[in-house]
Amino acid sequence: MRVGRDKGVGATAPKAYRPSTLSSLLSFALLLSALQGPPSHAQDVDLMRPKQHFSIEKPRVLEPAETMAIYQSVRKRMLAGYDRSQNPAIADLGEWLHYNSAPYLSAAHGKRYVNNYANPLARAYSRYEAAGPMPVGAVLAKDSFTVTRTGEVFAGALFVMEKMPSGFNAASHDWRYTMIMPDGSLFGMTKGEGSERVEFCITCHEAADDSHHQMFFVPQQYRIEILNPQ
Repeated sequence: MRVGRDKGVGATAPKAYRPSTLSSLLSFALLLSALQGPPSHAQDVDLMRPKQHFSIEKPRVLEPAETMAIYQSVRKRMLAGYDRSQNPAIADLGEWLHYNSAPYLSAAHGKRYVNNYANPLARAYSRYEAAGPMPVGAVLAKDSFTVTRTGEVFAGALFVMEKMPSGFNAASHDWRYTMIMPDGSLFGMTKGEGSERVEFCITCHEAADDSHHQMFFVPQQYRIEILNPQ
């Protein structure tokens, strides 16, 4: 199985460097076109105001042991790429607890394999549907990767939702949604650069049950039971 590598992922760079959003969008458009397959199957994609996560055409369906092996081989490079964003909300992402036993294919995230992470302030996520409302500063994140039907592996975006102080944004119930590209560039952030590119996150999470406070949870078969959840 070959591992495809974006030029920015895992590269050594000065801490002050963050890839430009424009260059990332152009690279992403080219990669998306390559992953879509024949033109007859390509999506009508609006990179500036998407309505959902861009979907991968016919991803390879793998067993949990296979996805875990792939993830372990690329995780370090993925974290290095996200770290180039210099986003303080995910500064210690590599140390957070994760809540799934193996990467799982998420239709909601464009048929990518994802993992669920939560920072210490979001520890109640371990209760899943009984988690209750999250405190200010709680951060949930999903990293992602793609496995094509031919077996190529590509690092994907990092999807982040951060609970902000009351009054931040009524439309999102004070959640700030951020999408960070594999090279560390910012695709979009609620009430920030590219906010229109992550508006669909608000719409999607609004569909969650009211008692789940705009959160979705790990599929039952992939859940890790945390001892003494707080």
